[in-house]
Amino acid sequence: MAMKRLKTAYAGAIIERALYDAPTGREGPKERAQKSKASSEAQRRMNLKNACHQFELRIALNFPTAGSARFYTLTYDEAHLPRQQDPKDCRKQVLQDKDSFLRAVRGERQKAGKAAPRAAWCIEVLTAEGGRWHLHVLLDSTGDDDETVRRCWKRGSVDVEPLRVDQEKNHETLARYMTKEMRELQDRASRPGQHVWGFTRNCLKVEYDSVLVPEDYRLDVPEGCEVLADRSERTEFASWHFQKLRVGAAAFPKPPRAKRRRRRA
Repeated sequence: MAMKRLKTAYAGAIIERALYDAPTGREGPKERAQKSKASSEAQRRMNLKNACHQFELRIALNFPTAGSARFYTLTYDEAHLPRQQDPKDCRKQVLQDKDSFLRAVRGERQKAGKAAPRAAWCIEVLTAEGGRWHLHVLLDSTGDDDETVRRCWKRGSVDVEPLRVDQEKNHETLARYMTKEMRELQDRASRPGQHVWGFTRNCLKVEYDSVLVPEDYRLDVPEGCEVLADRSERTEFASWHFQKLRVGAAAFPKPPRAKRRRRRA
């Protein structure tokens, strides 16, 4: 029985799924080649290993709506600006300052009887553009955090913007902004490859699912879902289809699993 592979990423209100013909080893060379190409293209569209893409899905899961978080930029004043000669040492100091800041926020919330903060963060410097070390922190909002956050950052100034989720600015544009250093920075020595961005431990993780579905399974758009991206391609022997959806209030339907034919003894 012919089957297709369906891969799905569940990130709260954002759902991504890729449907494609997967090679089984029983096809001829031409058919197998086309199915392998379809499989590779579908998985490239999912791009689950891409840092920016991972970041987007995870912030969408943990901070789904415009009122659920605030975006803070923490900058250093002259007295506290990291000045070590080795950029790795500067980054290490910024990481320590980030940890101190989040501990302070957690302590303030604990005093107020509130839950521990959920946060996503990234470090930037962009030395090739004459920039300064600074931190971006996306922090879940309790409605009155701005002054508390300013008190907890004792090394400079704090700028704040509300999280937006609309056509102009959304989780995707924010993820691109917060991970831009990894793509744009020319001074490779100042980004040793790790600790560029991260999440607090209490943040949820994106769930992934990969199942075989019947050959006639189609990626229809459930009622109440907004289509953010929809790409597909079909050849003589194979096809792939990728969708990115913003899910409405209704539960997202689970796909039917394909029934495998039992082998005769």
